Amino acid sequence: MKVSDRLAQLRQKEAKVLEMGGEKRLQKQHDSGKLSARERLDLLFDKGTFREIDMFVHHRSTNFDMPEADIASDGVVTGHGLVEGRPLFAFSQDFTSRGGSLGEMHAAKICKIMDMAAKSGVPVVGFNDSGGARVEEGVDALKGYGEIFFRNSRSSGVIPQISAIMGPTAGGAVYSPAMTDFVFMVKNTSYMFITGPQVIETVTGEKTTFEELGGAMTHNSKSGVAHFACESDADAIEQIKILLSYLPGNNLEDPPFLNTGDDPERLCPELDTIIPDNAKQAYDMKDVITAIVDGGEFFEPHAYYAENAVIGFARLNGRSVGIIANQPTILAGCLDIDASDKISRFIRFCDAFNIPMITFVDVPGYLPGTHQEWGGIIRHGAKLLWSYSEATVPKLTLVTRKNYGGSYIAMNSRHLGADMVFAWPSAEIAVMGAQGAVNIIGSYRQAMKVSADPEQTRKEKIEEYEEKFSNPYIAAQHGYVDAVIAPSESRMRLIDALEVLSRKRESLPPKKHGNIPM
Repeated sequence: MKVSDRLAQLRQKEAKVLEMGGEKRLQKQHDSGKLSARERLDLLFDKGTFREIDMFVHHRSTNFDMPEADIASDGVVTGHGLVEGRPLFAFSQDFTSRGGSLGEMHAAKICKIMDMAAKSGVPVVGFNDSGGARVEEGVDALKGYGEIFFRNSRSSGVIPQISAIMGPTAGGAVYSPAMTDFVFMVKNTSYMFITGPQVIETVTGEKTTFEELGGAMTHNSKSGVAHFACESDADAIEQIKILLSYLPGNNLEDPPFLNTGDDPERLCPELDTIIPDNAKQAYDMKDVITAIVDGGEFFEPHAYYAENAVIGFARLNGRSVGIIANQPTILAGCLDIDASDKISRFIRFCDAFNIPMITFVDVPGYLPGTHQEWGGIIRHGAKLLWSYSEATVPKLTLVTRKNYGGSYIAMNSRHLGADMVFAWPSAEIAVMGAQGAVNIIGSYRQAMKVSADPEQTRKEKIEEYEEKFSNPYIAAQHGYVDAVIAPSESRMRLIDALEVLSRKRESLPPKKHGNIPM
């Protein structure tokens, strides 16, 4: 065969693979509001930079009708390229080719790029759109899932791993995304569940729908499995690009610096009046965050889950930072089981990838109730203490208002290793609020008992307690707060602290790993 003929043969084989499942199946994919596997990769990568790997991989199964089955790229497209000029590996399951089902060689392709990414220190993005394990391949398909899970674990904390659920993801297929760092879902077209609605109805009699059981908003608001609920495939891909812009390529790099043009000396005068005079009145902590960070840009995962806590990424003077905050508008900012889990996992991600953390505190305590106690708030709350204590990146704390009891310790207090702690004059740092304290302190109770006007005495004792303890100055006197600052100066002081801590080096005692209270 002539060289020119061999080249023509290559182009012919490439063209056939690029047809994927064929025109009818591609049209069906588009009619359902979904992009194809290759269209997703085209949107993700900088134009002309994607390089496909294993285009011609073919399954090896001889079971049932498999010898005659020609599955383009074995149902998954893999490769690497550049996103905003930075390298990235990705795989994209092709639902038009045998439903994107995962078999032995399909999994081998994914494992290959995961291995290459780990060796190269480059993030991985996976587009999941699959009917699940390829039944015809039996245990070889299950082996494929296991090998992917193994690599998810090994790469965790080494390179960022991001999953985008772009269609059905069921059974064993759900565990790989759950083991990655962030999960994106698309409203109305993506689903995750261990067992589907029909199986549930057969076994338990419970009736449900795909959307109720495992849709994007279900996993964003109820289970917490997903971090983002996107409007379309294109929106999800755009959100992934934004997330990547805050992250380093691996655990040995610092996050990328971006000159935002926002003045590091800029004051935030609106913050001087943001705290209400009435301590029971709420305000939106996100307003505090956006006033302080560069350009008011705050990128928030888990926006619909455990909304009494806020986490996300921002920049201060061009540096990527992880933001953790209580949200006074939801449950008064109390910590509970879900909030503790949400914050803890985010702390561990930031610490793994050298992202400094800033904690904004307005917390009256842990949420009371039998549901919380029986659900294990002690164990879940301990994760928060553990995670802050374990983290070695620069850790800053800003107390805006309430900061009581055990939650005072938990929210990145000096005692858990905070590098610098700032407080506004409105901060209330105490064992508990004045209302509860007067019911417990013996001298106060005695004074009210013998008083001719117990209510007036109670009011006076509350004011006395507030004057003595509901302020930041006792903690400042003891060195637990480094500076009491005007709210308007918060941006400037946090940037100065980040700058001086940018060379921080701290290591943990040698050990295989700790035993976090799971």
